[in-house]
Amino acid sequence: MTAKFSALQNALPFWASFLLIPLAWLSALWGGWWVLLLPLCTWYLFSALDALTGLNLDNPDPATPEAQLTWYKRLTALWVPAQFVTLFALIWYAPRADHLGTWELIGLFFGVGVLTGTIGINYSHELMHQRNRLERWLGDLLLAMVLYSHFRSEHLLVHHRYVGTPRDPVTARYNENFHRFFPRVLRQSLVSSFKAEAALLARKDKPWHDRTNPFWRYWALQGAMLALAAALSGWAGLGLFLVQGLTAIWQLELVNYVEHYGLTRKHLGDGKYEHVQPRHSWNAAHRASNWLLINLQRHSDHHYKPDRRFPLLQTYDNDEAPQLPFGYPVMTVAALIPPLWRRVMNPRVRAWRAQFYPEIADWTPYNKAQHPLPR
Repeated sequence: MTAKFSALQNALPFWASFLLIPLAWLSALWGGWWVLLLPLCTWYLFSALDALTGLNLDNPDPATPEAQLTWYKRLTALWVPAQFVTLFALIWYAPRADHLGTWELIGLFFGVGVLTGTIGINYSHELMHQRNRLERWLGDLLLAMVLYSHFRSEHLLVHHRYVGTPRDPVTARYNENFHRFFPRVLRQSLVSSFKAEAALLARKDKPWHDRTNPFWRYWALQGAMLALAAALSGWAGLGLFLVQGLTAIWQLELVNYVEHYGLTRKHLGDGKYEHVQPRHSWNAAHRASNWLLINLQRHSDHHYKPDRRFPLLQTYDNDEAPQLPFGYPVMTVAALIPPLWRRVMNPRVRAWRAQFYPEIADWTPYNKAQHPLPR
């Protein structure tokens, strides 16, 4: 196991994300329909590779020492400067390129947003879960590039603590379609993350505006990113930066929608809920898309053991966690088509309920988030 994890060639498939950066530049240089290259490769190429490579049901030794994970840790750290240079170099170049019209510019930065959302926010998620300050700062930089810095507070202080309960904005409710989920989660997650940080400060007898509130850092970093985009290309640069940022956020929340759709923790009475288990997240063992997403699809284990680094995440079978029929690239596209989504996922949610909670007869309070908020 030590030799397996310490060798670069075994970590190399996860570095496939770096192949998307040249595609971003080819899109910019060639223009035309080539601006769709990034989303097509991200969504469809890796879906095809999933079909070819199948499932990876192997579980690494979770006790593998940190020293053997060097190449995996370098991946997420090195992506930060790579994304920064790519994003802002394109913001400088694209508005000055005579061969790129308005719609091509919008299409190009939609693709860049797919990149900064699918890869950048996902890597920030890995970094924010680490204990050392450098990795957390790198995660903050990635989130600032898409104007979604509060995601760190929401994810660590709200989502992981309250997943599967009415207090978690990110848990998609049964029969809630994505187009209703998206505006709801945008509004509620910003409010809940700010309240969570303010509550932490209040327990230390400090006001919300204390300098240790990370929202000051979030706002400063986001302001710096906006200022840099404007300095490089004026209003056009600012507009293109916003296009990619909104696309990245949309991409993130599509994934969030898929990860917990219809899965709720059992209410034990008086605002108490069962502990989080692998069965409270959808699991997907599809090999190629897990390379792209650094095992994010082993989400059941991530919520069960949030401090476990991505190469050590475990996969589960049907007896322990519900399974997605396809990887995230396919499932997020399906989520955009509510009738298709319901046809694919609602029977699976009902089967999950029958398997794990046969004693619950009335699911209405769970569907409508009507149970008391967790204490």
